[in-house]
Amino acid sequence: MPEPDEQPPPPSTPSSTTTATTTITTTAPPIYIHPRREPFEHGLLPIPKLIFTDGSQTLISIRNKLLALSSTSSYRANSEAIAESLQISNENARLVIETIASVLHNDSDPIVTVNSSDIRSVGVNVFDLMLFLYIQSYKRLLPKGHKDSAAVADVWPSTSAFDGFISALSPLQLVRSNSRRFMPSQSDEEAHQLSYLQKHLGNILSLLAESVEGDSEESLVLSMEKLEHLGFLVYFGEKGSERIPFSQNAPFFANSDPEMPAVPVPAAQVHDWLLENIVSALTRITERASAKENGPTNASDQDVPMADVSASAVNSSPSPRGPSFIEGISKSSYVRLPNDIKGSSAKVINCHESVIYILAPLKYATVYGCSDATIVLGAVGKAVRVEHCERVHVIAAAKRICIANCRECVFFLGVNQTPLLVGDNHKLQVAPYNTFYPLLEEHLNEVGIDPIINRWDAPVALGVVDPHDSLSHPAGVLDVQTESASPVDPDQFTNFLIPNWFEGQQSGSTKDNPFPLPDAYLASQERNHKNFEETKHILKDNELDESRKREVATALHVCFKDWLYASGNIRQLYCLQGE
Repeated sequence: MPEPDEQPPPPSTPSSTTTATTTITTTAPPIYIHPRREPFEHGLLPIPKLIFTDGSQTLISIRNKLLALSSTSSYRANSEAIAESLQISNENARLVIETIASVLHNDSDPIVTVNSSDIRSVGVNVFDLMLFLYIQSYKRLLPKGHKDSAAVADVWPSTSAFDGFISALSPLQLVRSNSRRFMPSQSDEEAHQLSYLQKHLGNILSLLAESVEGDSEESLVLSMEKLEHLGFLVYFGEKGSERIPFSQNAPFFANSDPEMPAVPVPAAQVHDWLLENIVSALTRITERASAKENGPTNASDQDVPMADVSASAVNSSPSPRGPSFIEGISKSSYVRLPNDIKGSSAKVINCHESVIYILAPLKYATVYGCSDATIVLGAVGKAVRVEHCERVHVIAAAKRICIANCRECVFFLGVNQTPLLVGDNHKLQVAPYNTFYPLLEEHLNEVGIDPIINRWDAPVALGVVDPHDSLSHPAGVLDVQTESASPVDPDQFTNFLIPNWFEGQQSGSTKDNPFPLPDAYLASQERNHKNFEETKHILKDNELDESRKREVATALHVCFKDWLYASGNIRQLYCLQGE
């Protein structure tokens, strides 16, 4: 029994080896608990009716109502039941189900594997829904200000030659656009999420528990099946190792007979065990942060410092457990192919006046704080989030995308679900997907994206103020709808050519854009191609002297240069600079 001030040790697994003379007992490295980042990064919706401030009190009532409406054997609630119980629209109920599907810990769940057209009727497990609804009260960690504002003044979003004008911003928008936000470090975010779970653990367990007698806390018990749902929020594992299923690391059902149903355990016992693990994990994060401040850092233990990126920094740091980071790139091009990506997610952070290619299959991708850049995302099977970007062109093939607090950006999308617009957006445009690379179709198949379904033109705009943001907000604007996005004029639509980065590697079967173009965009492309061919023939058939040829060449050069700047395609020339 530890002393009151003593921190309980993390769980560990003893093992022993026997020799001819002695028995040596060794202890395996401790396995720590970690929050699942996905629900906190991609699973929050700014819909006021989904946010409950009274802990589990109202949610338990909603849970009981949903269980009464659901099948006893499956505990699943379809979109109609969710809409009725939460008093939201059917479209928002579908959005809830799609969002849970994108961050669910169990890839074999029906809502992960079902076709998009059937997701309403299949519905979501009620207990997963309860955990999803509970964390809607979570507030993200405040972004950090850069410690050297002058170092980033030249690269942070500002007016450039690509737009030629300044948008009229309200005072609130102006403050936000000038706040020079930078993402907290990975360790800071993990500690913040663990602290949130530590504070709310009792309420969270009450949503999964059932009462065996009376209404007192001691009467609540958790079955092995209900305990597994905690995998939505936390997991056990360590860098370089696979995540361990939740029940396999819990001591409560270790010796259960597989032929017999496991006996439920008191919720209070689970609560104490989880608290011990969370305290151990938080202590470890604090100790590692202190060690980095006071001495040399072990390279394998480095945290990713996302708050201290200078204009000249170029950092791509893969982590076996976390995402691959591409940050601080300025006025250059950058390419990541499948062999360059470790893990299943990537983050592009604070990149400016550059072209970034991530031509690999991923589960998640985040683009944060970029400006005057073109970012190409290969195939993202779960979710993309683009936040605090200005004058960025994003080309993405993804299951779903969320765009938050962006200004004057253009999104060329191949998405199976409706794009979600949240926060303080201005002058956004959307267009159909406009590129390809040799392995694109293989990557789409690998992550489960259907190129026949493209809902790029049906964006859903939610609240202009994000209640999950820790910044204070003016009263009376929580229900104000954010600005939507307008479609790119078909006459302004162009294909984006990706250089053959795969030359000498595995050849792919993709020879053209696998996402069919709408008729208006296809007709515009055909007209442009026809005009190009006619111009070629006119120049070829007309006999011009050398002086006239130079005049024509000069005029074409000037027009082409003007088009490069007006369209933003000047950014692609950075690729040539990098050769």
